[in-house]
Formats: sequence, structure tokens, C-alpha cells
Amino acid sequence: MTIPYIAPGSPPAFPDPVAATDDLVAVGADLEPERVLFGYELGIFPWYGEDELPLWWCPDPRAVLHANDLHVSRSMKRVLARHDFRLTWNHCFERVMRECSRDRPDGMWIHDDMVTSYVELHGRGHAHSLEVWNGDRLVGGIYGVQCGSLFAAESKFHRVTDMSKVALIALVRSLERAGIDLIDVQLMTPHLASLGVTEWPRARYLAHLDRVKSIPVDLSSLEPSVSP
Repeated sequence: MTIPYIAPGSPPAFPDPVAATDDLVAVGADLEPERVLFGYELGIFPWYGEDELPLWWCPDPRAVLHANDLHVSRSMKRVLARHDFRLTWNHCFERVMRECSRDRPDGMWIHDDMVTSYVELHGRGHAHSLEVWNGDRLVGGIYGVQCGSLFAAESKFHRVTDMSKVALIALVRSLERAGIDLIDVQLMTPHLASLGVTEWPRARYLAHLDRVKSIPVDLSSLEPSVSP
């Protein structure tokens, strides 16, 4: 099977992911913010190493987390009850991205070109971050891209045990209050499954995305909280 190639600098366009026979739907192009956002609105995201050609993915099945399915373990409930942390929204987006790339086998895909593009999307109001602090120390965080009333969570990190889980729980609950109840986490892992993530067939995910990507939800003044 031949994967379609997109020339760098060409107008934002991708093959129809509905008709794709593989998780990888295109190769090439560039990380211009307009193209990246256009891809997200079609269910396509970039994921590749710094020395590779851009690779564009639309997995089948797609891992998603509905707010109603979020599972908080007994031990995490104790962590949340202690509340020895504070939360901020969009306070240091680039720093969260760079922290996510540190000390992780998959961190290689969050390279400088990726950071530059997503920071630009953040400046335009399309990408957001949630930060977890202990005093003045950044101890956890998560970031992603908004598509109407759907949020695509890209990566999370922790520097203190459980703080990436705190970030995810706060993200899910805060977005639900704002009007977003489905989080796209792209690919399933055992850890994500333990938090309530399920898998949808690609066709179901793309149909849902098409319905909700134009629904306006203002996240500019979100007040993050772990409260249900």
C-alpha cells in the first residue's frame, strides 16, 4: 500500500481518513499551524521523530475518554482530598510541552518544530495547557488542542508521583463544566484503560468529531479544578 505524500508548502489538505486503510494516512507536508489545525479537525494528527519526514495519523480504533467514564481510584481520591497542589490554566504552555518531552521514550516526537507550531496554535487560542504546582514548582501538566466541543489531549508529565493523573482528572472535570465531555487521547495504553478510556471505531470517532468541531466553547477563562 502506498501512503499519500504531501509536498511541503502546499495548501492544507489531507486524504479522507474515512477511506484510509491504515492508521498512517499521509507523509510529508509541514507543521504550519493552519495545516496542523486543519488536520485535527479531520481527526488527523502529526507524530514523528525529529529526523523523519512528517507522519500524519488517524488511528483505528481511537482511544477516547468520556467524562462520565472517568475512573478515580481510591488512592487517587486520597491524593485529591489532600489537595497539596494548585492548578493553573494556560500559564506556561511551552514549558509544559518541553517538560512532556523530557525523560520519556516517546518524548522524541515533541521536538522543536512541533513546539513552535503548537505554541503558535496556543497563541491563537486553539491549544491549551493545564499546570499542577507545589508552591512555585511545576510538578505536573497536560496540553492539547481544542476542536469545538472536543479536546485532543496530546501529552502529560509529572515530576511528583500522581501529579500527571491530577492534571488529567482536573482537565476532564474542568472541560466538562465548560461544555466539553469527550477527550481524544488517540492511542490506548493499559494506564489509560485504568482511568476509564475506551476505544471507538475510527468511523464513529470521525462522525462525532464532524458533529462537534464547529460548536463554540470558550476556554479562555477556564478555572481548573479537580471537583466533580
